[in-house]
Amino acid sequence: MLNKYARGFFGKLFTPLARVLIRMGVSPDAVTIIGTLGVCVGALVFYPMGELFWGTVFITAFVFSDMVDGLMARMLERSSRWGNFLDSTLDRLADGAVFAGVAIWFFTGGENPAIAVFALVCLLLGSLVSYARAKAESLGCTAAVGFAERSERLVAVLVFTGFTGLGLPEVVLLVVLVLLAAASLLTVIQRIMTVYRQTRLAA
Repeated sequence: MLNKYARGFFGKLFTPLARVLIRMGVSPDAVTIIGTLGVCVGALVFYPMGELFWGTVFITAFVFSDMVDGLMARMLERSSRWGNFLDSTLDRLADGAVFAGVAIWFFTGGENPAIAVFALVCLLLGSLVSYARAKAESLGCTAAVGFAERSERLVAVLVFTGFTGLGLPEVVLLVVLVLLAAASLLTVIQRIMTVYRQTRLAA
């Protein structure tokens, strides 16, 4: 849903930055890698220290690299299977780092195992959401259904983790993670059923 309504807005917002990076000789792959490293540092250094707000600010500064590298590739007419593979693979790494960072803090200094457990559940189900679509496409099917896609998952966890760092009651973050886990599970089921119907029709 966010992909549909926000991509056009953010595409226009980051187009000037993409042009500047191209003039500087920076490659789209370099932006992808640097952005992923930034997200991982924010999630696995700041979050485990309990710096939930500043960790979120740091992560947000890098998370939009996922859009900038795509803009750069299109401007340079370099869209390729390699770039797509690298981008998708590192997206999984970044997402995993965010949820893992939340889990580490709440298993340790945060002393809230419920939040930590549901952060890990969201990590697992989020991976299944992405895998289900990728596997479906590798089989010649489509599974772009469901509303718990990467953008929604990332925005939800970053926003509410950041606000928790500013004093929002932890129970709010817990509720958000529970709802996110439920939405991710529903999305996985939707994608399984979608592929099942397509394969049955093909047979």
